Amino acid sequence: MATAFADITFTPSVKAAQSQYGSRERNSRFELATDPRNQLTEQEIDFIAQRDSFYQATVSESGWPYVQHRGGPIGFLKVLDDRTIGFADFRGNVQYLSVGNLQANNRISLILMDYANRQRLKIWGTVRIAHADTEPELLAQLEVPTYRARVERGIVIHIEALDWNCPQHITPRYSQAQVEEMIVPLMAEIERLKQLV
Repeated sequence: MATAFADITFTPSVKAAQSQYGSRERNSRFELATDPRNQLTEQEIDFIAQRDSFYQATVSESGWPYVQHRGGPIGFLKVLDDRTIGFADFRGNVQYLSVGNLQANNRISLILMDYANRQRLKIWGTVRIAHADTEPELLAQLEVPTYRARVERGIVIHIEALDWNCPQHITPRYSQAQVEEMIVPLMAEIERLKQLV
C-alpha cells in the first residue's frame, strides 16, 4: 500500500522526472509504506489549531491553477474529525474564483505554514460547500464568534492525503504577536537599566 500522497501525486510524468533527476529510488519509499497517511494524528491536529492562515490551490475548468491565501484568527481552520477539516469562508473581494473552481472540480490542496518553527504541512482533499440555509449547525460550528467578518459559506474538506515537508528553504518569519512576546524580556531589561541611571 502506498501513502495516499504518493497515489495522488506520483503520476507517470512525476516518476519520470524523479528518474531523470536521480530521486526515483528515494521517493519509492512512499509507495512501499504501510500507512496511507490520510488521517490526522495529534501532531497534525495541534498544528492546524495554531494556524492563522494557509494557502489553498484549486483548478479552473480551463486547467489553470489558482492559489489563494486564507486567513483569520488562530484556530479558524477547524478539525471536524480525523479525516475532515473545515472553515468559515469569509466575504472577500467577491470574485469567487476558488468557490467557482470548486463547484466545477472539488479537489483542493492546502499548504499550512509555521514560518517561525520552519514547518509545513500539505493536505490534499475534496470539498463540499455548506450554506447557512441548509446546514446552519455546521456553519455555527465553523464560525469564529470573536472574529468580525461576514461568513458567506462553509468549506468542508475531506482529507485524501497529507504530508509534512522538510524545513529546507523555509525562511523564519514572525507574527506581530510573536515579536511582541519575544521582546517582553528586552523591554523589562530596558526598564531595569533606566532605573539605574
